[in-house]
Amino acid sequence: QVQLVESGGGLVQAGGSLRLSCEVSGRIFSINAIGWYRQAPGKERELVATITSGGRTNYADSVKGRFTISRDNAKNTVYLQMNSLIPEDTAVYYCNGRVVLGPAGYEYRYWGQGTQVTVSS
Repeated sequence: QVQLVESGGGLVQAGGSLRLSCEVSGRIFSINAIGWYRQAPGKERELVATITSGGRTNYADSVKGRFTISRDNAKNTVYLQMNSLIPEDTAVYYCNGRVVLGPAGYEYRYWGQGTQVTVSS
């Protein structure tokens, strides 16, 4: 069974930093694109950042220049370094991965359980 487990959330003051991690475990063949989404109270879930297996990144305009996504393929882990945090970044952050389970190459999408990030003003 494939699991995505996030960690690193918490409470931080505006201007501070946090680093989120998401480890993919289970019987997987490879991980294609993987990334982070967030959902604030009363709002839709939105994309924050993604990274492909080749290292190409994509960011929401609201986090460009402040957040950096990276991945360690040997550890099946993706990271989100969040700097210069603002109260508007407060949300539950979810990891999302497109995982290939076997050599046939079929891709399945999995979500983590989410980790809370709260930025105080």
